[in-house]
Amino acid sequence: MALLGLLALCSTAEAKPDFSGTYDCTGDDRHEGKYTGTVTLDLVREQSLGQYGAYGFKLEVPGYGSYLGQAAAQGTQLAVHFALTDQSTKDYGTGIASFAKNDAGKWTFDKYYYEPEFKGGNFGTEKCVQR
Repeated sequence: MALLGLLALCSTAEAKPDFSGTYDCTGDDRHEGKYTGTVTLDLVREQSLGQYGAYGFKLEVPGYGSYLGQAAAQGTQLAVHFALTDQSTKDYGTGIASFAKNDAGKWTFDKYYYEPEFKGGNFGTEKCVQR
């Protein structure tokens, strides 16, 4: 019972921000160059606790396809793993994002990502704004 009380205290005492929503993004990929995309984040409440948030992740890039994955947040930092649905390209990786609110009260994030196998190794950045 004491553990349950501690868990309840944790989840209310250090509430996490909810980054759920759709984001318009611009990116710059070392191999592919500049691109645009749409990120959707969905909070998985039953797997989130206190300052920690679990998310489903989807990035859609016109001309390239959909990248599906998952993300874990602590405060305003988010780690994400993603993979293109066409796995033959080895276009998958890991990213880290920092969130902040803009003047309109919308979440924004800047993300750096690393892809160990795509075209011999790759990295890039994205800037995204919540709709």
